[in-house]
Amino acid sequence: MSRKLKKGYFVKGQFVAEGSELDLEYKRELKGTDEASRTDLNRESTELQKLGEELVTLRADLMARLALPDKLVDALVETKRITNFEGRRRQMQFIGKQMRLLDSATLDAVRTTLAEQHAPSAKETLTLHQAEVWRDRLIADDDAVGQWITLSPDTDSQQLRSLVRQARKDAKPEKPGEALRHGRSYRDIFQMVREQLMQMHDAPARAPSGEDEGEAA
Repeated sequence: MSRKLKKGYFVKGQFVAEGSELDLEYKRELKGTDEASRTDLNRESTELQKLGEELVTLRADLMARLALPDKLVDALVETKRITNFEGRRRQMQFIGKQMRLLDSATLDAVRTTLAEQHAPSAKETLTLHQAEVWRDRLIADDDAVGQWITLSPDTDSQQLRSLVRQARKDAKPEKPGEALRHGRSYRDIFQMVREQLMQMHDAPARAPSGEDEGEAA
């Protein structure tokens, strides 16, 4: 007795039996309305909505780099003036719709520009590194406190010395062989030094000797 052949068809030389998983997958793709597709569309819509919300906070100099449609730019500017919750919600929905009209190249440029805004600047990175180095020096070296006060005379020297003493106490392990511990004073020293470094970096450069304002020519 001959075996009954399965009903099906061939796709790129592969036999696809009717009712099989592969058959159902092909039919879903042809139909274009499967649940997976709706999920993908919803996910994409949500992402674009969030991109639009982030664009509202984008700095003006970075916004100028993007070739966004005037309608979207005007909507972003208007959003900053809306304080009513419901009004802002509707405005964000409108921005989401405008975002879905952008081509992939523009969307990639938007993502890149937003990432640039979120990334720390070179100056911020340098400040963090310097603060870490000074924190470790202050705790390890008795002479470092005096050196730091000379560099940053606005620092509360009494508070700094107190924090350094406490950080040294906290760093001692309870039992031999245990790892060093870092308490709150360790973090407070970092914050104090970081704030002072930021002020020094942001301070305008002093005029060279002989060029002070009001000095007679």
